[in-house]
Amino acid sequence: MIRFARRFISLSFLVALLVAAAPGISHAGAKTLARSVQNLLFFPFDLALSPFVATKITYEKWRESSDTKAVKYGYALFAPIWNCGVVAGASVIRGVAGMIELLPGIALLPFDGELSAVYELPEVQPAWVDVGSDAFRMKFGVDYLSASSN
Repeated sequence: MIRFARRFISLSFLVALLVAAAPGISHAGAKTLARSVQNLLFFPFDLALSPFVATKITYEKWRESSDTKAVKYGYALFAPIWNCGVVAGASVIRGVAGMIELLPGIALLPFDGELSAVYELPEVQPAWVDVGSDAFRMKFGVDYLSASSN
């Protein structure tokens, strides 16, 4: 019976401490957490679409180029491999940034604070799929090699 009373008192003290430490008005600064979840959810799609995005980038750059035919055809041979590696690597970095921002996003949830983006490229680059609002955007197939849209 005494063990139960000690546990009950300890638990009551812990609950009272948590209630006293909780802010009175919560502003729910969830932007960091939302960005983290977006990065974690959509980086596999970026990775899977990297060959297609790289091919599209190569084709667009090839058409815009005013180089000689030899340079253009040499570019067309090797650029897709390079571009695919860059886009795939950038999408993996997006996933790592999502993992890095997850715990601070959870910790900042009851407060009015926000973290600057650890990896800003998914936010500002054009993408094949970009729908949603500022609260939560579904954005994948990101073109990490073109000029940013901002």
